[in-house]
Amino acid sequence: MYKIMIVDDEYEIRNGLCNYFPWNEIGFEVAIQAENGKQALEYLQKYHIDIILCDIMMPTMTGIELAKKIYDEKWQVKIIFLSGYRDFEYAQQALSYGVKSYIVKPTKYDELFKTFSNLKTELDLEHSEKFNNENSKTDCVRNGETDISLNFHDKIISTIKSHVKKHYKDVTLENIAELVHMNPYYLSKFFKQKTGQNFSDYVITVKMKKAAELLDDINYKTYEISDMVGYSSPKNFTRTFKKYFGMSPREYRNSNN
Repeated sequence: MYKIMIVDDEYEIRNGLCNYFPWNEIGFEVAIQAENGKQALEYLQKYHIDIILCDIMMPTMTGIELAKKIYDEKWQVKIIFLSGYRDFEYAQQALSYGVKSYIVKPTKYDELFKTFSNLKTELDLEHSEKFNNENSKTDCVRNGETDISLNFHDKIISTIKSHVKKHYKDVTLENIAELVHMNPYYLSKFFKQKTGQNFSDYVITVKMKKAAELLDDINYKTYEISDMVGYSSPKNFTRTFKKYFGMSPREYRNSNN
């Protein structure tokens, strides 16, 4: 979960944003609230925050002043402005300090959802790139040169395959993406590029091989094996098994016993 600080001098707005928007559903957690820019600045010096959703016009320290301070200090915090002011000048100042977006009050649910969904994708990509760079530095020096592609990419693919083999019953692209700090869409393309196989096809391969292994044990019934490899419907399991092996689970068992 990415951590958000909501900064607004109006309690009702601040509280409403904190409690009545489904932050968790799109990968965020409201970590803290602040009444003005000065208070937000004090919190930033103590706590890790990924994003600030901030009003512009506040007493003590405005959102613009807070954004300038963050920009000058080069802190890695993304800012989304929230304001009832439509003045173009404010928007221009916001952009000059690296503010990601500008949402006008009263806030529309769809606009908030779209803005933060896009931001989530951006943060995921940034984290995956950071993960790539950090790992490539630790285990890929060959003849005095950094070898990013072979060592690191092999390590990621190995991690993915190992996890699928252990958790084949309920593995998903999303939890694999979280494991290796990649955006799911990017991970899907990456896996296909490096292995020549779709991630979903690889999961099916692991499931079917495990199913075949279980079929060698006559103590297991087909519907039990179906559930053990993650299929809630025995019919779907049988259909997938037959497509993969060219015969039904029963035929496969009979041919091996």
